[in-house]
Amino acid sequence: MWNPSQVDYLEVDPVTQEIFQQYKYALAYIGVDFDREDVQAAVIGCSQGMEPAFQTTISYWIWKQNNYEKFEYPSAFIIKALNQKWKPKSWYNEYLDNPKFKSPCQLWWEKAAEKLGKDVRNSLIADVAEKESGYQYILLRSGQTISLEIVNNWSWEKFYEYAIESNRQEEERIKRL
Repeated sequence: MWNPSQVDYLEVDPVTQEIFQQYKYALAYIGVDFDREDVQAAVIGCSQGMEPAFQTTISYWIWKQNNYEKFEYPSAFIIKALNQKWKPKSWYNEYLDNPKFKSPCQLWWEKAAEKLGKDVRNSLIADVAEKESGYQYILLRSGQTISLEIVNNWSWEKFYEYAIESNRQEEERIKRL
């Protein structure tokens, strides 16, 4: 998925990056096409009011869903919301708790708690994250990283064994120091 940090000709501030990261999966799910140049230009050109415009788009989609109506042209809607600095009539942060709005990293983290148990997950995994380039990875407590794409093709047993072995090797390395 496109990311504002990929723009070479313009420095995008960290706050814009953080806001985009928070809402991008929800907006993509409801149909905003971030690969469109006009959408990219609207996001990059929005120096103020990005978060309320994103919230307006999401809350309007939710309202449409609740009224069994189709949300027509979400990309055009968000462009207009960004350009005209729209603010949501009602916004609840809980809207972002919709499982359909979560990143693959968030979903995997939650699934790991379900499959391994929270305590085991937390003892093996430091983080599940995504770089600005879009690369998604698991950071093990040993400091080693592994691609989320690779792990998604493994069984939970295979991942568990891999993580345990990685941690064991790191403990051995530390003992030798």
